Amino acid sequence: MIAEQTKAALQALFPEPDAVPEPPVAEEQVEASPETDEQPAEGDQPVETPAEPVETEVEEGPRENGVLERDYSVHGYHLDAQVDPDQLIEAVTILDKAEFFIETITGVDWIEDDQYEIIYDFSRYDFDLCRVVIRTRVSRQEPVVPTITPVYAGANWHERETHDFFGIKFSGHPHLIPLLLPEDADFHPLRKDFKA
Repeated sequence: MIAEQTKAALQALFPEPDAVPEPPVAEEQVEASPETDEQPAEGDQPVETPAEPVETEVEEGPRENGVLERDYSVHGYHLDAQVDPDQLIEAVTILDKAEFFIETITGVDWIEDDQYEIIYDFSRYDFDLCRVVIRTRVSRQEPVVPTITPVYAGANWHERETHDFFGIKFSGHPHLIPLLLPEDADFHPLRKDFKA
């Protein structure tokens, strides 16, 4: 129930809901062994072997903003929201009001798209388990997103760690200094063009 309420609240961020149904998962097929063309004798059980899993197209790179429902058993979360950086504070405020807590913040370097993706994981572990991912993308040339520390004070260290590893700046952060790297570090080791 909380997933439906949260989905509806997040979809209100978009003028037209961009909810896209998740692509169907290919079911495993079972076929007779290709090693023989012989038909089994009456009373014999045919030997069946599982077919090779059918590859499903994996969507990588930028996608349209909106909210997707995901299969928790496959993805590990229920809702996946892609927002613009200027919608980020509003999106996390929705989750805060719905009593979600923040688990982590991290980045992905989409070097071929010349973008960084910032990923925020939220959970709720009361009577109705629900995990939500909020994603936003910024240019690698100007990697700046607003800090969410006014909404989630615990995001402070997560944002510092993400800044250390990717160089993403969190505007308005109260103390964006290195957390894990040396204070004089001028490198970001999780960028794909980083060379040691």
